[in-house]
Amino acid sequence: MRELLFIYNPHAGQGKVRGRLSDILGVFAGNGYLPTVYPTQAAGDATRLVRQEGGRYPRIVCCGGDGTLHEVVAALMEMEDPPVLGYIPAGTTNDFSKNLDLPRDLGRAAQVAVNGPAMRCDIGRFNGQSFVYVAAFGAFTDVSYDTPQQFKNTFGHLAYVLEGIGRLGSIRNWHMTVEHDGETLEGDFVLGMVSNTRSVGGFQGWPAQDVELDDGLFEVILVRAPKNAMELQAILHSVMTRTPEGNGPLIGFRTSHLTLTCDGEAAWTLDGEYGGSHKVVHIENVPRALALCRGEREE
Repeated sequence: MRELLFIYNPHAGQGKVRGRLSDILGVFAGNGYLPTVYPTQAAGDATRLVRQEGGRYPRIVCCGGDGTLHEVVAALMEMEDPPVLGYIPAGTTNDFSKNLDLPRDLGRAAQVAVNGPAMRCDIGRFNGQSFVYVAAFGAFTDVSYDTPQQFKNTFGHLAYVLEGIGRLGSIRNWHMTVEHDGETLEGDFVLGMVSNTRSVGGFQGWPAQDVELDDGLFEVILVRAPKNAMELQAILHSVMTRTPEGNGPLIGFRTSHLTLTCDGEAAWTLDGEYGGSHKVVHIENVPRALALCRGEREE
């Protein structure tokens, strides 16, 4: 039998993986795999385990939310020849799973994790750290990691919405200089995202529908701080219609690398996890860095 390392977060998504663990392991065994099973115990556990043991396995499967995937990828990106990665989404939002067209049912997703075709995906570098699908700063970007796990387990995706509503009165802006592809832009921004995804925060098609995971490019969105109600209305219209303007309140462009310099230390999130506070950030795309199993897109 072939060996497989299976890492799962027992608390992700209201703990639903615990009730399906036997089904998932049955899928692995039925496809000729002898799994080594490890439930994560604390934050950073998946990264530590893959660093120590991941090189021994031809395939790794992780089960949990985007945070669990982020931790596993962080360790895989340190390897010279990383194994194929299967992902069974079991978190609250599961943004990145939508890019891979993974089934919601855990048993069907387990089948994809061992049988699905492997595609090479771009991975981001953020001041040396790895991220899978989004690096962001500004309004509401800390909601995912600041929302208590128990709150998420009780209310699901609604927990993020409720937590976000509580932040409405504390939105601030950041003065930044952004350099990319020989161009420089400067301004006060309330939100910025550098992403490789067609779903952020559960909203599909945002920041873009036509995202290619292996084109070596990020989709970048910067939202200028509105000076008045009319500018706020223009921003909301651009967001709803997904029509960023070149130098308007909502700026959008594609690039393989960029540098952002802030007048103070701005807090960043990487795949929904805290990525530290930084004055200067260098972000680059590592093209086709990892092989991930994908499903079939349902029309």
